[in-house]
Amino acid sequence: MIVRGIAVAGLALAVSTGAAQAQSVPAVIFDMGGKFDKSFNEAAYNGAERFKREFNVEYREFEISNEAQREQAQVNMVRRGANLVVAIGFAQAAAVTKNAAENPNVRFCIIDSVVNAPNVRSYTFKEHEGSYLVGMAAAMASKTGKVGFVGGMDIPLIRNFAFGYEQGAKAVNPQIEVFQNMTGTTPAAWRDPTRGGELARSQFDRGADVVYAAAGATGLGVLQAAADLNRLAIGVDSNQNHLHPGKVLTSMLKRVDTAVYTCMKDAHENKWTAGALRLGVAEDGVGWALDQNNRPLISADMERRITEARQKIISGEITVRPYQQ
Repeated sequence: MIVRGIAVAGLALAVSTGAAQAQSVPAVIFDMGGKFDKSFNEAAYNGAERFKREFNVEYREFEISNEAQREQAQVNMVRRGANLVVAIGFAQAAAVTKNAAENPNVRFCIIDSVVNAPNVRSYTFKEHEGSYLVGMAAAMASKTGKVGFVGGMDIPLIRNFAFGYEQGAKAVNPQIEVFQNMTGTTPAAWRDPTRGGELARSQFDRGADVVYAAAGATGLGVLQAAADLNRLAIGVDSNQNHLHPGKVLTSMLKRVDTAVYTCMKDAHENKWTAGALRLGVAEDGVGWALDQNNRPLISADMERRITEARQKIISGEITVRPYQQ
């Protein structure tokens, strides 16, 4: 499987947060969709579990079930003695901004947003770069010249996935048709696999034979629809190839797991710094998954072309444009 770590060297805007903490007391707050969404939140969970295994340090956790809980969940973790709070998801940015200011001796990490504060480390990703690679895979696998994309909540972040995917597909076949649907405009869009399946089926009905899901738990419905109709899907964030072996062409890996692990590890080892990290192909922050579950679907030529494109993105020979600067 194509999985690599993330180096923290060169962290932008790095600043110290003061004296070393005597004991690491981390907490993780998962966002809507739950820690077992088999996608974004679960990637974060896997990173936290890796930290727990390697350092034998327990962490506290909470799963957000409604939008009003975000700020209070962070407050409760601090009250319970957490000195590192890892907030999963862009929607926690406002709460992190407020709570970091009110608790300057507590360290915060946020995934998928940037909060500029002396006690916050922010991780964002170049989703468009990883999506370019799986867009290439989709176009090479497609027999109809039509592929699809099902997003979760209609926000610029998810449009970025779609934008990179379309660029990658059109790099292979300039005439390819790319269908796009978003699931909704509220956080409920992350946890509606029934709707995800409906949108995928509509795209399959229009001739698409590969559909990429970037929709959290909603994407599970897309993968199921592809399996039911003997078509192909592309997973996201975590490696989802194993969910329907032979029907998941590949997965766009967004290394939320490594970001969470690195944040917790650095705090535990008193190497933690604040600042902003933006992780793309060059930093191994995004990529694509190749393993025994999808190996029969990826020809040697497909693998070669995707590998070459990856190297060209790193070298700058290929520039994948983001949806929004």
